[in-house]
Amino acid sequence: MSIRPVKRLIESKPTLEGAGVHLRRAFGFGNTKDFDPFLLLDDFRNDVPEDYLAGFPWHPHRGIETVTYVLAGSVEHGDSMGNRGAIAAGDVQWMTAGSGIIHQEMPKGDHAGRMHGFQLWANLPAALKMTAPRYQEVKALDIPEIMDDDGTHVRVVCGEFWGKTGPVDGIAAEPIYLDVSVSPGKRKMLPVETSRHAFAYVFAGSGKFCNASGPLAVPTEAVKWLDTAPPVEADNRSLIVFDRGDEVTVQAGDDGIRFLLVSGKPLGEPVAWYGPIVMNTQEQLRQAFAELQEGTFLKQP
Repeated sequence: MSIRPVKRLIESKPTLEGAGVHLRRAFGFGNTKDFDPFLLLDDFRNDVPEDYLAGFPWHPHRGIETVTYVLAGSVEHGDSMGNRGAIAAGDVQWMTAGSGIIHQEMPKGDHAGRMHGFQLWANLPAALKMTAPRYQEVKALDIPEIMDDDGTHVRVVCGEFWGKTGPVDGIAAEPIYLDVSVSPGKRKMLPVETSRHAFAYVFAGSGKFCNASGPLAVPTEAVKWLDTAPPVEADNRSLIVFDRGDEVTVQAGDDGIRFLLVSGKPLGEPVAWYGPIVMNTQEQLRQAFAELQEGTFLKQP
């Protein structure tokens, strides 16, 4: 077994999106090679309704899939295929834009005004860029949960983990998308296939992601980390990008730690990206925007 070293530690950056929604961007709209097949991760946790209620009015997408995971509040969705729905705390929405879709996402807070959640963009391979659009809505009760003997809790949103399979399927990037909670002071090893790109995003508590490939001592003990760099400390809104290996090791802090652990098989294809449309070439990108102007963007009846 080899522990994945930490390649980079990044703090998510404040960003304005949609009609003026205040959020934090963990990664996106830059060099996303380290995240391939993923393109963007937004953290839209907010407790001030004025900062999110304007939402994300009607806008197009092509060439990607988006996953929205809600922790508090709700998001109302509508799209050009006639889908209408709302996802609330613990629910997930996965949308395949494929050849083209126009949709809107309108957040609403809970009784305390909280609107918490994340949106991840996954790239589509060239062969599926123009596939038919698709929409999946998964309720919280349908997402498998695992409790390990040491109190580690995992929600399996997508993919297979510890013998459980998440309900979201048919995604080109074959992602494994987990919501992981580790109890205070506990150290946990989590398997991740070597062939995958992987990252973690911390959204509660703090911890240390271990930076070694040999046996590790608990960091609070007066011993060294066996010929390796110190573990990387990460807290709320920290993005951890992992290098190669087949497991991730985390040491939870005094308040425990909760994070998303996401991995996917890299596509290794060129990316041509502008705004909500992601293709493989600049010519395909120009064609998509020309079709938007001409009213021929939507390919499905």
